[in-house]
Amino acid sequence: MRTTHLMLLSALAVGGALSLSTDAWAGRVRVHGAGTAADGAQVRGTAAAGRNANGAYVRGHGSRTDAAGNTTGRSGAAVQGADGGSANRSGSWYRNADGSAGRQGMANATTAAGGSLSTSGEISRDAAGNVNGARSTSATTAGGASYTGSTTVQNGSVSHTGTCTDSSGQVVACRK
Repeated sequence: MRTTHLMLLSALAVGGALSLSTDAWAGRVRVHGAGTAADGAQVRGTAAAGRNANGAYVRGHGSRTDAAGNTTGRSGAAVQGADGGSANRSGSWYRNADGSAGRQGMANATTAAGGSLSTSGEISRDAAGNVNGARSTSATTAGGASYTGSTTVQNGSVSHTGTCTDSSGQVVACRK
């Protein structure tokens, strides 16, 4: 119960700080909470936010470790530039007592001029050490040129494909 209250207070503090207008508030806030859940798991989390003439940000992360030594976590962040550009990301991860582990995440960004980026992926390792994962990415310039690609890893073998287009939509060679 105590941990739930700490996390709720953290979220309210950060949300409240960002809801104020730029003229009313500039500065930073950071809150942290840690405790023991009803099942005995250790939990902790941190949230932070800031705002000034250049823009604003908010970020947070939390983790949970059970009695067997298995740990999970999540994190996220968002930024807003004064010129209109913005970005956000989120992810989660796990690490188990048997040696298996993994993470997944995504990110998006937009420039003030209209360019954009989006990427997401995941990777995992099983208890025997085998690694598998994939990531896909797409980006578009404000002028309309674009890149779309993906990378995969399976048992130590990596492969990548990618396609680039110019502003008229014609496929062109990707720069290296």
